[in-house]
Amino acid sequence: MKRFQIELTVGLFVIAGIICLGYLSIKLGRMEIMGSKGYELYAVFSNTGGLKIGSPVVIAGVDIGRVKSITLEDYEARVVINLPENIKVQEDAIASIKTKGLIGEKFVEISPGGSEKILLPGSRIRETQPPIDFEEIVSKYVFGKIE
Repeated sequence: MKRFQIELTVGLFVIAGIICLGYLSIKLGRMEIMGSKGYELYAVFSNTGGLKIGSPVVIAGVDIGRVKSITLEDYEARVVINLPENIKVQEDAIASIKTKGLIGEKFVEISPGGSEKILLPGSRIRETQPPIDFEEIVSKYVFGKIE
């Protein structure tokens, strides 16, 4: 009887450990099980510069959403972002692709506008800024094209 209780206790601890490991994997991997809550907007960039699906979307340094998809549309990159319902983006907001640090992870930064009009779900953020290409800047400097 005592051996059965020990085996049962060990089994419950193993199951609890597996459940915790699965939960941490989902949270740290930023995966969504039940679909995404909120609404989608999109922006068209001339170059994404290494932006990936799942990259953060930031306003004022605060993560507020994720990049849902990146597709090619008329030789430009169409980036779909997912935002929570309580975050409203103005019509004249600017979406730009930034880098954390010098060679860090890419993310989308939204600079709020001053307009009274709010973008509806599925709308396009019209103003965009592609990322700065450090390789191009360095090559211009090395070959003397920067004055």
